Amino acid sequence: MPVTFLGVRHHSPACARLVSRTIAELRPALVLIEGPADLNGRLDELLLGHELPIAVFSHYRDAERSATSWTPLCDYSPEWTALTEGRAAGAQVHFIDLPAWHPAFAERTNRYADAEARYEEATARLCARFGVDSVDALWDRMAESAGPEADEGLADRLAAYFDLVRGDTEADAADRAREAYMARWIRAAEATAGDRPVLVVTGGFHRPALMNLTGPAPANAGAVGAGPGYPGSCDPRPGDPGAAAALSAEPGPAGAGPAGPRPAGAGWPEVPVVPDGALAGSFLVPYSFRQLDAFAGYQAGMPSPGYHQRLWEDGPQAAGEELVRGIVRRLRDRGRPVTTPALIAAQAAAQALAGLRGRPRPGRLDLLDGLAGALIDEALDEPLPWTRRGPLRPGTHPVLVEMVAAGCGDRVGRLHPDTPAPPLVHDVAARLVALGLDGGAAPVTLRLTDPPDLERSRLLHRLRVLAVPGHTRVAGPEHGADPELTERWTPHTGAAREAALIEAGSYGATLEEAAAVALGERMRAAAGEPAALAGVLFDSVVCGTTALAGPLLTALTAGLEQAADPGPLGVALHTSLGLWRHDRIYGVAGDPLLAAFVDAAVGRVLWLVEGVHGTADADLGRLRALAAVRDAVLHAGPLLSLSRQAVLEAAGRIAADPAAPADLRGAAFGLCRSLGPGPGPGSGSGSSGDRTAAAAVRAVAADTSALGDWLAGLFVLAREELTGPVRDSGADRLIDVLDELVTALPEGEFLGGLPALRQAFAFFPPREREQIARELIERRGLRGSARSLLRTTADPLLIAQARRLEDTVGQLLDRYGLTAAPDTATEAATDTATEAGR
Repeated sequence: MPVTFLGVRHHSPACARLVSRTIAELRPALVLIEGPADLNGRLDELLLGHELPIAVFSHYRDAERSATSWTPLCDYSPEWTALTEGRAAGAQVHFIDLPAWHPAFAERTNRYADAEARYEEATARLCARFGVDSVDALWDRMAESAGPEADEGLADRLAAYFDLVRGDTEADAADRAREAYMARWIRAAEATAGDRPVLVVTGGFHRPALMNLTGPAPANAGAVGAGPGYPGSCDPRPGDPGAAAALSAEPGPAGAGPAGPRPAGAGWPEVPVVPDGALAGSFLVPYSFRQLDAFAGYQAGMPSPGYHQRLWEDGPQAAGEELVRGIVRRLRDRGRPVTTPALIAAQAAAQALAGLRGRPRPGRLDLLDGLAGALIDEALDEPLPWTRRGPLRPGTHPVLVEMVAAGCGDRVGRLHPDTPAPPLVHDVAARLVALGLDGGAAPVTLRLTDPPDLERSRLLHRLRVLAVPGHTRVAGPEHGADPELTERWTPHTGAAREAALIEAGSYGATLEEAAAVALGERMRAAAGEPAALAGVLFDSVVCGTTALAGPLLTALTAGLEQAADPGPLGVALHTSLGLWRHDRIYGVAGDPLLAAFVDAAVGRVLWLVEGVHGTADADLGRLRALAAVRDAVLHAGPLLSLSRQAVLEAAGRIAADPAAPADLRGAAFGLCRSLGPGPGPGSGSGSSGDRTAAAAVRAVAADTSALGDWLAGLFVLAREELTGPVRDSGADRLIDVLDELVTALPEGEFLGGLPALRQAFAFFPPREREQIARELIERRGLRGSARSLLRTTADPLLIAQARRLEDTVGQLLDRYGLTAAPDTATEAATDTATEAGR
């Protein structure tokens, strides 16, 4: 009997019904499913009785590459229906695709994400022909919207559809390798089944190719043996150069390894083996509807999985009613009223749209379109989300966000208690129990100077770098220079924890090993990025993975010559200096590699900032880099190659350079002041006692647009110039000079410079800002609360703009003689100006 090929769309209720009906009618001896062949010996594990959705999580790591991927399954996945109902019908059931670790999957993280871009032209023509906006709308019209009563003839429609969209499209090498391997399983199944039926369930993209590959063949086509490309892979069909190229394009890993499970029977293809020196495995993990939703970015997903679950269980009428109820419930819960007239209008619009689109009842898109029209009054900046594929874009209307979320649903899968788990899961569970971190909702406070608490901290940090939820750190040291010696963690539970822990098992069998491998991957990914490497360095220290500190510092030092931006380099300098100075708790204080990097980084930062010219806005990154240089000179001067005098001379040159940005000139001036007597900006002579802070500000104030940026640089390096005592005998106080300058600014210049001035004063902590406000009140001979002065009812910039608008309106009224006798029109104009300012 010939093989029956069913091309399906992954996670489609209509396709799942088609698979179920075909198995019932055909009663096949074998059911072959697109899925990882190395799981054939573990199908009983898949059928333990899980609550779907779940996924097969697969991982691979060797010296050359690492990869992870997922094979998701939900109740209405055609592959799940083929597996469960094929087993129930007494058929032999086999997965027939390459393992997920295979190089054919190197560029994808999801087995079922068929590359629809390759046949976008064909689907675009179909969408135009049927008057729909997207491939999802096309699929709804063709397969899903009418429900089970329209399933008659569905197999023929799907066959024609997939033949058209695949057409003469050239599959890439990876898909050709997969199809050649699946074809071999099909030919072996034909030989095994004899005259009994065989059913093949694969993604529709692969169906035409598999039919071509498994047509009439020479007698030796089904012989067993490894093909030329991968261990255990299949020989291509004679006359199929595409498959041959696929199998030879990327030679797979060689070497003996543990053989994959093979189904019973002669002639079955060998399952590719994991090469020596590589780590690979597959485990079941809980999955969620959000992960399955096309609106969340899942390539192979049907949009609105919650809606499709109800469609699978109860049909289109119940699914539509539940979708509307869910949308209304979510909107009302968030304070957005949904009136009965609006719902009636939405239902009428959905019925009309369904009629225009040739449907017996409103489907998902009819209901969404009808509700959007009834519930959103304002014009939208972009098309409705369901008219295209992909995640919601920033700024999507809140009503649309809730409509999409209602269609998604919140279901999360659950694994059966007997499901095997990777060793890491058991290791973490035992460690949490041993350290008393396995339960309770109370915050966990840890003293890092206490060895048991330090061990608990390291465990929690290792889970953090593995992205395993469970505890969130809400307080603790953020960098090496942070004097905080206490950490506080808030425990929480979530459905994602189990899956995240299973997935983290791909890094290693123990928590120490897994964290070290994860940090090592981050280190390699951050090559050439000083700030990112500094983050990995700090994490490796708090995790107790100090073996990575040497390679990290080597990588940081090696990248100094290529570093072109002082900002990220300043982050690395700040972190390394702090660890060198303070971290006796973690055992790295005084490390010579840290000292060598600090020394080299100081020179590189100064060289980079001295070469910066232009009039760009203040750059906080480079300002903090100069602050890190200051700290290195103050606290680690003996280990630096540059003397304090050399640093002061460089800062003096930057501060006096008119081509340098204002923020750097201010920061360089602050660097000179914070390091003590030295060359003052403006002289360039190298003598001490040059310009005071007040004099420097007066010189800069001629350019109002630069004043705020200059002050920002000064305050990052030496804000005590404003809040501390006057250092220069007989000099004016900086706060007095600034008050005079700012008060004297014309209204337009003040408004133009206000954003930069606000940014400059943002570097002061609240207590110092209150001190500044108190001094300004006293300067004016007034009495009042400095704290209340800092608590405005609106953004100060808006208040200033409102004041200017009121003045402009007043001037216009004076010009036209409308202010002599205030009337309603005048009051209305003033009220309008005030409201606009707010």
